[in-house]
Amino acid sequence: MNNNLQFDFTVDKATKTIYITREFDADLSLVWDAFTKAEILDQWVAPKPFVAKTKFMDFKVGGQRLYAMVSPEGHEGWVIQKYTSISPKSNFKMFNAFADEDGNAQLPGSEWDYTFSEHGGKTTVLITIYNESAERLQKMIEMGFMEGYKASLNNLENVLALRTKI
Repeated sequence: MNNNLQFDFTVDKATKTIYITREFDADLSLVWDAFTKAEILDQWVAPKPFVAKTKFMDFKVGGQRLYAMVSPEGHEGWVIQKYTSISPKSNFKMFNAFADEDGNAQLPGSEWDYTFSEHGGKTTVLITIYNESAERLQKMIEMGFMEGYKASLNNLENVLALRTKI
């Protein structure tokens, strides 16, 4: 793991928003694919010892991804994501909510905004997560979202390193 890469994680309870900036030692196309293709997402998005399992994903405006975080004991926590805006290799936005295994959202949810940029062979991803309610933000914090997503992004760094060597 390259410890010289930027990694900022800020929670602003007043605005119900989480701000994440993460730099990767990989080109933009590879990082974009890692966030937009189920077969790569499933390799990194769940913090160990959990694994991710995508039931379906249609990455287009109006499309959705339904996936589960599966615990070592087999418990499945489902999430539905609905893509609301896509500008290839620069930005995408989605609505994210906990769900059941059929994709029925448990509201309120959150709006995720991802912005990608490449400089000098490194790619920076800016993620803004706006929660519809302070209660949902608090639930995310209590569930260990910060620690879990940091671990997931570190998983991604390892996946990207392996793919860069290929």
